[in-house]
Amino acid sequence: MKSLVKTDHGFGNLEIQDKPEPTAGPGQVKIEVKYAGVCGSDIHTYEGHYKVGVPVTLGHEFSGEVVEVGEGVTAFKPGDRVTSETTFYICGECEYCRAGDYNLCNHRKGLGTQQDGGFAKYLIAREKSVHHLPENVDYQSAAMTEPLACTHHAVYKTDIKDGDIVVVIGPGPIGLFTAQVAKSRGAKVLITGLTNDKVRLDKAKELGIDYAVNTQEENIRELVNSLTNGYGADVVFECSGAVPAAKQGLDLLRKKGQYGQVGLFAQPEVQFDLEKIIQKEIRVVGSRSQKPADWEPSLELMNNGSVNAKAMVTHEFDITQWDEAYQAIKSGEAIKVLLTPVD
Repeated sequence: MKSLVKTDHGFGNLEIQDKPEPTAGPGQVKIEVKYAGVCGSDIHTYEGHYKVGVPVTLGHEFSGEVVEVGEGVTAFKPGDRVTSETTFYICGECEYCRAGDYNLCNHRKGLGTQQDGGFAKYLIAREKSVHHLPENVDYQSAAMTEPLACTHHAVYKTDIKDGDIVVVIGPGPIGLFTAQVAKSRGAKVLITGLTNDKVRLDKAKELGIDYAVNTQEENIRELVNSLTNGYGADVVFECSGAVPAAKQGLDLLRKKGQYGQVGLFAQPEVQFDLEKIIQKEIRVVGSRSQKPADWEPSLELMNNGSVNAKAMVTHEFDITQWDEAYQAIKSGEAIKVLLTPVD
């Protein structure tokens, strides 16, 4: 079967290869991929900024149909519509695994990073990671369950009360999902971007986000102060991974506000205003990926209409059209890109 494989570290080194069609082993489920989403980390991997276990088929956001189950699998059968967590292997023994925090296991192996993922016709997932799709969740939406689960994980690390003012910095797919999840918790949400984010800010308005702000044209601090009697935002989620955005987020927060870092920075060491954290008693929380407890709630958010994932899809390509997909993302033209397999 044709697979899109990262063959070596560094920029590029991504090619279509013919790989043997996999077979489900004990406790495993074979899935025929319908759609696979292109994640920001796939872009970082392609550009050489993020290392995976090469050679490996990329793609960790996907949906599909069960075509085979291995020995001992009882929860799934051929024909089931499914998606899967990215976790393929965990040690199962560390305190993080015992608490269900698989994202923090030092020995974790993930689909599309250390184990062949969804940029192919078929993949193998472990039964414990697979989820049935609810009735109202189509394959396109389901292919984005993983990034939605990441944002669910981030939002639920904060204490959002009904009517809180929440600022989401960065209107990419993660920011748009974060904004929708925050709204589902009763917050009034402002999402910010720049002039070249016009397509994404327009999409935010379409999705029902309360305010979509171009910070190069509008004073976000004045807007936040007008909505909070000058106190500042209750919660800020930084989803862009840009240092100036992080500084802006701390500035927008009220005293005793909450700051969630969701975006990944290009460099791990950044200048951060610890003085503001101290003087304003800000609570700072990091959020890494997702864990099992985030998946069923995320599927339900799509099922009940609280989150509109399908509306975020702007482009579809097959896996042989990686260059076109990459350019659509880098140009800012695309919001969410889905890939389809080829025979």
